[in-house]
Amino acid sequence: MGRRIGSQKGRDGRRTLIDPVIPFERLPDGFLRFLDDPPDPPAIPRPSATLVLLRNAVEGLEVLLLKRSPGSGFIPGAWVFPGGTVDPDDGAPTLFSKVHGIGPDEAAARLGPIHSNGHPAMAFWVAALRETFEETGVLLWAPPGPAPSTTGPDLEDMASAREDLLSGKQGFGEVLDGLGIMLDGGALEYCGHWLTPECEPRRYETRFFAAEVDRATRVDPYEKEMADAVWISPAEALDRNRGGNFPLVVPTMVALEELRPFDTPSAALDSLRGKAVSRLMPAPERTEGGVRFRITAR
Repeated sequence: MGRRIGSQKGRDGRRTLIDPVIPFERLPDGFLRFLDDPPDPPAIPRPSATLVLLRNAVEGLEVLLLKRSPGSGFIPGAWVFPGGTVDPDDGAPTLFSKVHGIGPDEAAARLGPIHSNGHPAMAFWVAALRETFEETGVLLWAPPGPAPSTTGPDLEDMASAREDLLSGKQGFGEVLDGLGIMLDGGALEYCGHWLTPECEPRRYETRFFAAEVDRATRVDPYEKEMADAVWISPAEALDRNRGGNFPLVVPTMVALEELRPFDTPSAALDSLRGKAVSRLMPAPERTEGGVRFRITAR
């Protein structure tokens, strides 16, 4: 089965990640080919953003995971959080004015020195929210004025706006204007920074965020990219992964391990608020029965 990914306390009380060993049969399709014949030079990572959606279910905290299409060019068949690459339009200052709860200076301070191919820090918040809307139909929104509002666009309007965004008929800013809402950037907690291993022909530099949604939130996976979606507890997802029928990649496994101790989204988000985030990369190496991923700070 390999050693379970997790963490342990050192003498200084800080937690250190345990390098996971993943059996060969649980690796994404084609991974060993890339490991044995890596690109030279390594591909340049593309800036990306991921949003870990949390909900307070009857039996405790659950996360939303999406199953990538078997035909996907990157980790086909793996269960992942919603997310994708940062588009040039995600960094438009006019779009930043439509984000509630965080501004460019605060975003830059939170991310610290970033490796972003010229994208401003706020673009990662926008990309996380946009990609989540595109892939799941879930949009974290805020009212445009100071007065609180419990009503927003109806499901039909949201679905139509999503189709316009996916087809390129409208940009994200136009979609928000048409719906009469802002993005709820303040709902996101920054919680991770990962680089794809150098052996992969497609590489990403991904910022991880987390946010809570209502238990009744409707999820509609984008069929061209995602084959399925499931709300699941972190413990069950990791158990199913060890059982061999629920493929996960290392950053997802680490995020799930970090969420495992918490019973509620609010407790998990409280733990992430202001957390120091290191830039990490799994470095794979063959070992008996599988591949060990040495997690290194970069």
